[in-house]
Amino acid sequence: MRLLRACILTAFASTSAVLAARIELNWNITYTTANPDGLFERRVIGVNGHWPPPPVDATLNDTLVINVYNALDEPTALHAHGLFQNNTGYMDGPSMVTQCPIQPGKSLTYEYLIAQTGTFWLHSHFMAQYADGFRTPLVLHNPVEPYKYDEDITVTLADWYHQQSSINLNAFLSEDNPTGAEPVPESGLIMDGVNTSLTFVPGKTYRLRVINMSAFSMFYFSIDGHDLDIIENDGIDTQRTTVQSIYLTAAQRISVLVTAKNTTNLNYFMHADMNTDMFDTVPDNLKTNLTATVFYNKNISAFADSQDVGMGSSFDDTSLVPLTPFDAVNPDMQLNLTFNFQVMTDGLNRGSFNGIPYLSPKVPTLNTVLTSGSLATNVAVYGPQAVASILPHLDMVEVVLNNLDSGSHPFHLHGHTFQIVARGTGVYDGNSSSVTWLVKNPNRRDTILVPAQSFAILRFRADNPGVWFFHCHIEWHLESGLAATFIEAPTVLQQRMTLPQVFNDVCSSGNIPYSGNAAGREGLDLRGAPDGVYTIYDGFTAAGKGAMAGCILAAILGMATILWYARSDSEAKGREIMEAKKRMNE
Repeated sequence: MRLLRACILTAFASTSAVLAARIELNWNITYTTANPDGLFERRVIGVNGHWPPPPVDATLNDTLVINVYNALDEPTALHAHGLFQNNTGYMDGPSMVTQCPIQPGKSLTYEYLIAQTGTFWLHSHFMAQYADGFRTPLVLHNPVEPYKYDEDITVTLADWYHQQSSINLNAFLSEDNPTGAEPVPESGLIMDGVNTSLTFVPGKTYRLRVINMSAFSMFYFSIDGHDLDIIENDGIDTQRTTVQSIYLTAAQRISVLVTAKNTTNLNYFMHADMNTDMFDTVPDNLKTNLTATVFYNKNISAFADSQDVGMGSSFDDTSLVPLTPFDAVNPDMQLNLTFNFQVMTDGLNRGSFNGIPYLSPKVPTLNTVLTSGSLATNVAVYGPQAVASILPHLDMVEVVLNNLDSGSHPFHLHGHTFQIVARGTGVYDGNSSSVTWLVKNPNRRDTILVPAQSFAILRFRADNPGVWFFHCHIEWHLESGLAATFIEAPTVLQQRMTLPQVFNDVCSSGNIPYSGNAAGREGLDLRGAPDGVYTIYDGFTAAGKGAMAGCILAAILGMATILWYARSDSEAKGREIMEAKKRMNE
């Protein structure tokens, strides 16, 4: 039986290789206009003059090619969110991490083998640009899906802003915003609209691939009268788990199977409720409880009673069990990333790991690895504010995330999925006996929500040499500095990777250096590297101590003068003055 199964799998693999397609897309990134919420027409970023950008579908072992031409008046870059990019880390997309941004009027081709299956998405990775609409689903099909269903539907959720992302970002990163209040969206969208509907056929089973493509908002998702059977999260197939509702923070994806009713006497509502706890203020005109109609019979107006629980969902993603089991093992190294928001030395309220906000280097970090020789293993070469860590090849890495902030944050790791091995309230102090460990085939995904004033502990194997960004996926927070770079197996990377010349050309077109350290210089000469933005020192500096000493000395002299004057005979002095005046008058 085992031999037969092996033969079948071998035959299938051979057939898949023969049938693998080369999918080539020509994307002219352009401005256009759109009014998806029906409230305000605005300039958006689309593809080939249209918005929303077209969804992309591919199948395991296909090669996906996207020829990008930048017709905008600003740079851009494209990230395939969730793809590991094994041996093609230069195709990952984050600006100044793995590539220079594509300048206006310039082109770049992204090409990679599809080696994963599941639900992913494509989005700009330059500034906060994807909030302007440059994002779309990426669905990677498995020729032999582990679950059967009749129809495959992608349900996107997103917040929507009326202002350009650059305007919102400038308002957020301003000395006039010392509390760090984030821009609140004007609307929310289901499938890029506000009047969305689906039609269910009785008895059929639907796979709904739910993607949160928001720049900020978290959503709670449910369908009145229907169970949701979770079968995938962030590209990881899971054991079938039945729930009534789910939550998705920005960048997360969950696939659910929904089996239609056998009767057509009622229609139903699909709900997507924003998590308003994340907003500093909730405008009166913001509709936070979004709905889409699930029709069984368009000729009737009867709807089932609402079962929307809003933000009261009991869903816990640590309850999900991957279909392919991997038990957690003890880590070889640990990274402690404690984060908070504070006003920094530049006067701006920024997010930071361990008090250091991320600032983009002058050379893409991947280029620095490939052009620094033996210094690639020296974290200093990547600059003082790259928040860089060196990960030895094949080490099991444990990341401790301590959230000191009063808000929840979604964190995404490029190039990997991670195991969620622990969660808890407060700060993890290293006392392992105080934590409930999830070590038996824990859930794996690439984006995790860390609630306010809590911690999460993640583990992953450093088996993908490259430079991988780890960052908050709230766009405003990423641009404020809540990010880190993982330099994974730099020596192995140098042996395996040769950077295509076209990526150096992209840098040259923007007058950006493509070799050397974070300052674009040789060795550890880091003059000019982005630096100097740190947590304000909570105490007295040397200059402050000198100023205080001067103030104290001046105060002592002033008090002595007052005492001396008080002890003198002021009345005698007054008589002397009066007598002198009399003599002058005589």
